[in-house]
Amino acid sequence: MMKLSKFVALLLLLALVSIQSGASIRSQKTEQAYVTLLYGDEFLLGVRVLGKSIRDTGSNKDMVVLVSDGVSDYAMKLLEADGWIVEKISLLANPNQVRPKRFWGVYTKLKIFNMTSYKKVVYLDADTIVVKSIEDLFKCGKFCANLKHSERLNSGVMVVEPSQSVFNDMMSKVNTLHSYTGGDQGFLNSYYSDFPNAHVFQPNLPQEVLNSRPVPDMERLSTLYNADVGLYMLANKWMVNESQLHVIHYTLGPLKPWDWWTSWLLKPVDVWQAAREQLEESLPGTGGGRNPNDELLVKFLFMLPLCAVLFSYYRSFLQTRAFCRSSLCDHMRHLYYRIRSNGYAGVSSSSTFNSANHVPGYLGGLSIIVCFVAALVSLACGLAIVPRQVMPWTGVILMYEWTFTIFFLLFGGFLHLTYLWGKMTATQVSVASHPESLDDYSGKGHLRQGSSCDLAAWYYGLGMAFLAIAAPALPCIFGITALFLRYFSSSFVLNVNILIISI
Repeated sequence: MMKLSKFVALLLLLALVSIQSGASIRSQKTEQAYVTLLYGDEFLLGVRVLGKSIRDTGSNKDMVVLVSDGVSDYAMKLLEADGWIVEKISLLANPNQVRPKRFWGVYTKLKIFNMTSYKKVVYLDADTIVVKSIEDLFKCGKFCANLKHSERLNSGVMVVEPSQSVFNDMMSKVNTLHSYTGGDQGFLNSYYSDFPNAHVFQPNLPQEVLNSRPVPDMERLSTLYNADVGLYMLANKWMVNESQLHVIHYTLGPLKPWDWWTSWLLKPVDVWQAAREQLEESLPGTGGGRNPNDELLVKFLFMLPLCAVLFSYYRSFLQTRAFCRSSLCDHMRHLYYRIRSNGYAGVSSSSTFNSANHVPGYLGGLSIIVCFVAALVSLACGLAIVPRQVMPWTGVILMYEWTFTIFFLLFGGFLHLTYLWGKMTATQVSVASHPESLDDYSGKGHLRQGSSCDLAAWYYGLGMAFLAIAAPALPCIFGITALFLRYFSSSFVLNVNILIISI
C-alpha cells in the first residue's frame, strides 16, 4: 500500500514538472523577441496587425506584449490566440508634473530594459507595422534607435540588450533627468545624451567583421526602420525609396491607422488596412480585425437613419399625395391661378401681402448662420456616433448617413418653422385686408403653397443625398490623399453655398 502511494505521488510530481516545463516552453521559445506595450483595449487592433505583419515576414521569434491592468481579459485571450506571449506588468508612474495626461504611464516602456530572460529584444510601438523583414536588427548593439530630424531619438522602434544593472540605473535617475516631452522618450534622450554621435547601424556587414569588434553601446537606425508618416505628410510622398522600407510608424496623434477616417487622409494607411483585412478569426467574430461587440451597433446605426428618413418622406407623401399624383395639367392650372390672381379680387390678398410686406432682411443672414451651425453640429455628432475602429468604407457611409440625417433634421426643422411663420403672417395679413376671402385663400392658396413647399423639401432632400453620395468620390477623382483636408474644407464651403443659394 505504501509503495502504491509513493508511486502515485511520484506520478503527480512528474506531471507537475511536465506541466511547468511545458508552460515555460510555451511562454518562451527563443532567446530573442519582438516586444510591444498595451495600456488599454484602444490599441488592441494595432497590436494584432503588428503581430500579423511580423509573422508575414517569416519570423518565428517570440512576440511578447506587456499588458497593464487596463487591458481586458478578452483582449488578452485574443492576443494569445494570435500568437502573442502576454505578460502582465504594473505601470511605472510618470515623475514629471508637467506632461500630457496620456503620458501618465509611458515610463512603463523602460521595463523592456529589464527583460533579462531574453538576450536581445526589438521593441515596436503598437502604431507601427513591419513591411519588410527586420531580423537583422538583432545584430545591432546594446541600444539602437532612430534619430529624427530634431536630433533626438524616437522610442517607437528600439533594439535593447536587457540588463538588470542598466534598468536599476535608469530607475535611480527617473526623478532627476529632464524629459523634454514629459515622457519616456524625453528621458531616454537625456539618459543617452551622446546618442546623436553614435555610428549608423550597418546590417550588411559580414558576421566576421561584427565578431571582430566590440559590441557598440549605441547605434543609430536609419529611417528605413522607423519611417515617420509625419514626414510623408510634408511632401505627400516618402523621402526614401519606398521599396526599401522596413517599418512604418504612424506618429500623427489623432490619425491612428485603426481610426476609419485615417484611410481617407493618408495613403500609407493602405498598407496597414491590407494587413488588417488578412487577420484570421482567432476568436469568433474577430476575422478581418472586426469587433464582435460593434457588429450589432453598426447594423443599428446603419438602419436607424434610413428608417427615420423613409418615415419622414412617407409622412410628407401622405400629406401631399394629391399633389404628387397631379399631372402636367394640374401644374398648368396652378400657374393659371397665379396669373389670374393679379386681377381676381378673391385671391388678391397674396399680391396685397407681397406688395405691402417684404421678407425681413435679417432672415437671409439668420439662414446662413443656422446652416453653418447645423453643418458643424451634424459633423460633430457624426464623429461622436460612428465607432472609430470600423472599416473605412463602413465608417464613411455611416458618417455621411448620420451627418446628412442630423443636418436634414436640424436645417429642415428651421425651414419648416420659417414656413409656418410665413404662413401665419400671411394669414393675419389676409384676414386684416379681406376677411371675406379667408376661406378661399386658405382652401386654395395655402394648399398650393403647402404642396409647393413639400415638393421643394423633396428636391432639397434629394439634393442633399446626392451631395452625401458624391462627396466621398471626389478625393479619388482629383487624386487627393494627404491634402484631403484642404479639399474637404473647400468642398464643405461650396456645399454650404449651394444650400444657401437654394434657400
